[in-house]
Amino acid sequence: MRVPGRIRRWLTGSASDPSVRFRFWTEVDGRPPRDPAVRRARKAIGRTGWAAGLLEDQFPDGHWGTPGSSAPELYRPKYIVANWRVIVLADLGITRDDPRVRRAADLILRRWSTRGGDLSGRTGEICATGNAVRALVRFGYLDHPAVQRCIAWIVRTQKSDGGWHCFPSRRGTLDGWEGLAALGEIPESARDEAVRRSIARGAEFYLRRHLMDEGRVRYPPWFRIHYPNHYYYDLLVGLRILTRLGYGSDSRLRPALRWLREKQRADGTWALDADHPDLDPGRGGYEFPGPVFPLRLEPPNEPSRWATVEALSVLARVD
Repeated sequence: MRVPGRIRRWLTGSASDPSVRFRFWTEVDGRPPRDPAVRRARKAIGRTGWAAGLLEDQFPDGHWGTPGSSAPELYRPKYIVANWRVIVLADLGITRDDPRVRRAADLILRRWSTRGGDLSGRTGEICATGNAVRALVRFGYLDHPAVQRCIAWIVRTQKSDGGWHCFPSRRGTLDGWEGLAALGEIPESARDEAVRRSIARGAEFYLRRHLMDEGRVRYPPWFRIHYPNHYYYDLLVGLRILTRLGYGSDSRLRPALRWLREKQRADGTWALDADHPDLDPGRGGYEFPGPVFPLRLEPPNEPSRWATVEALSVLARVD
């Protein structure tokens, strides 16, 4: 994909995060894993930049938050404890090769795969279970029994219309994107027929709705770019999932792609519109009772390297 030299230097220079450099070289430039620039960027993830910052205050048992607890909280307070950091670390491209990642992943697997836990294969919510599976597969835990149980659970709980929903419902919702995103992380060669069918049905659910049509009134937060996404949907999330699954040429993506191109700033970059919708309840309709602490990598409303490399990756797959 042709990218202006100024934007290329901004995304790949020494001031950029190694996760951004890795994403640009592999997903926008299309360089192979053994390319020297790709290898340098991947090696730096967790040593410098955002991933290193997220890992620096981790406790020895793998959690973040309150010291000295025999059973540390992994979900609350949002968005600073293990569950949320693990999701972002997986997005940034770090793997279980790093012992700090292994400690966090093993803690979540140990605590949440017991009977009644989100990874037990018996209960769960698509947001928590889907996010955990997506992160764990990226870390390198595809073959773990708890992950395999969760994959079967995600396939089993898919609604008849092809979507997913966190709450008791006969219908899916675009907000339930985590199920399709999790299945999409399974390498093509490792997908059985049930997973392939589930992905095809899930993709059709989103394509049929052009990634944005659900109800008579469009939902404003879906048209704002957020990061970290955690469990928040927006059109860029949908475009990332569908184009990575190979649906970039489907004509039903055109309205969402037009939206993405219109979001590009005059300087050629993209910006984050908000940290999290529930930190801005007056604009989006999201509300969450209780304290919420943003996990911010970049400030909103300014040129964002993460949003820009994400958008360019989508457009590269479409082109």
